Amino acid sequence: MSEPLTRGVRVGYATGSVATGAFGTVPGLMLLPFLTDSLGIGALYAGMIVFLPKAWDVVLNPIAGRISDRTDDPRGPRRPWLLRGGISLSVAFALLFAGPTLGSQRLDALWVLVCFLGCATAYAFFQVPYVAMPAEITDSYDERTRLMSWRVAILAFTIMLAGATAPLIRDAVGGRDGYRVMGVAMALLIAFGVVATYAGTSRAPRVALGAGSGSLRDQLRIVSQARDFRLLLITFVLQALATGCMLAGVDYLAGDVLGKQGASTILFICFVGPALVLTPLWARFGTRVGKKRGYVAASSVLAAGAALSVVSREAPAVVVFAAVGLIGVGYAGAQVFPLAMLPDAAAADAMRTGSNRAGVFTGVWTAGETLGLALGPGLFALMLALGDYRSSTDGDAVQPDSAVTAIVLGFSLVPAALTLASLWWLSRYSLGDPTRTVAANSQELP
Repeated sequence: MSEPLTRGVRVGYATGSVATGAFGTVPGLMLLPFLTDSLGIGALYAGMIVFLPKAWDVVLNPIAGRISDRTDDPRGPRRPWLLRGGISLSVAFALLFAGPTLGSQRLDALWVLVCFLGCATAYAFFQVPYVAMPAEITDSYDERTRLMSWRVAILAFTIMLAGATAPLIRDAVGGRDGYRVMGVAMALLIAFGVVATYAGTSRAPRVALGAGSGSLRDQLRIVSQARDFRLLLITFVLQALATGCMLAGVDYLAGDVLGKQGASTILFICFVGPALVLTPLWARFGTRVGKKRGYVAASSVLAAGAALSVVSREAPAVVVFAAVGLIGVGYAGAQVFPLAMLPDAAAADAMRTGSNRAGVFTGVWTAGETLGLALGPGLFALMLALGDYRSSTDGDAVQPDSAVTAIVLGFSLVPAALTLASLWWLSRYSLGDPTRTVAANSQELP
C-alpha cells in the first residue's frame, strides 16, 4: 500500500467532494435567507431550525462511523454506505426547498425542519464513511496529502459552482419557485458526486484490519485519549464555526451592506476561486515545511482576510472582494492540511493497536465539523437578532443601522477572532509521520 495511488483512484475518491461541497455550501448559504426573507420566520427561530438537525448529526456521526467500521461487504465497509446515504441525501435535499404553500408559517417551518433533519441523517451515513476511506486506502503520509489536495480542489470547484449558481437559479426564477428549482438542481449535483465516487473507488486498495473491539462508548473513550487528534479536532471545529458564520453572512453582506445585484456570486467566486489554483501549491508547501506549519500559515491568512473585511461598509466593493479573496487563499490551505492530518491520526492509532477505528475517528471528526458549521449560522443568526434584523416574506425590508453593523461584524471580526483562537490548540499538536512517531506515542495505548 506504500505505492502511490493511481490517478483514477485519486480522482474517483475526490469526486465525493461534489456531494459534500454542495450540501455543505448551499444550506449554509441559502437556508437562513430562505427562512427569514421568504418564509418570514424571525432570525432567532430560523437559526434554531438550521442548528437543530446539525446538532442531531453530532450524536449520529460517531454511530454512523461505528456501523461502517463493522460493515462486512465484498465492496468494503465504506462504499455501500456511500450509495445508501448519498442517494437518500439527494432526495431529502430536493424536498427541503420544495415544500408546498401550506398557509401557515409554523407548518412551513416544520416542513423545513423535518426535511433538513432527513438531510442531516442521510449525510452522516455518506460523509463519515467517505472521510474514513483515506486512512484505509494508503499508508503513505505524503500520499494522503496528495489525495487531500485532489479532494480539496474538487471541493473548492464544487463550492464555487454551487455557491455561485444557487443564488442565480433562485433569482432567475424568483420567489419560492426559485428556491424549489434551485433545490432540485443542487440535488442532482449531489447525486452525481455520490455515483461518481462510488464507481471511482471500486479499485481502491484496502487495509485488512478488523474493527476495534468493545462498545461504542469504549471506542469513543479510546479516541478521546488520542491527544493529537483531540487538539486537531478542536482547531478544526473552531475554524468550521468561523467558516459557517461567514458562509451564512454572504447573502446578507451582498444585499444589505454592498447593495449590489449579483454580489453574492462574486463574493463566492472570490472566496473559493483561489483554491482552484492554490490547493496544489499549499500541498507542496506542506510537503516542504510540514503539515502543521502549513496549517498555521493558511489559518493566519484566512484570519487576516476576515479581519480586513470589517471595512465592508465604508470601502469600495472591490476592496471587499479583495479581502474575501484573501480569505479564499487561506481557506484553501485550511482545508488541505487538517483533512490530510486526520487520517494520520487514525492510521497512527491503527498501527499502535492493530484495530481499525477509522470510522469512529471520522465519526467524531465529522460530528465536530458538523457542530461548528451548525453553530456558525446559529451565531450569525444571533448577531442578526441582537442587531434587530427585520425578517420579511419578500426580502425587501429596510434594515436599521444596527442590523447592518451586526452583519459586518458577524462576517469579519468574529470569524477572525475564532480562527486566531484556534491556533492555540494547533500549536500543541505534535504528530508527524505516524510510521516515525508511533513509538513516541505508545503511552496512548488503551
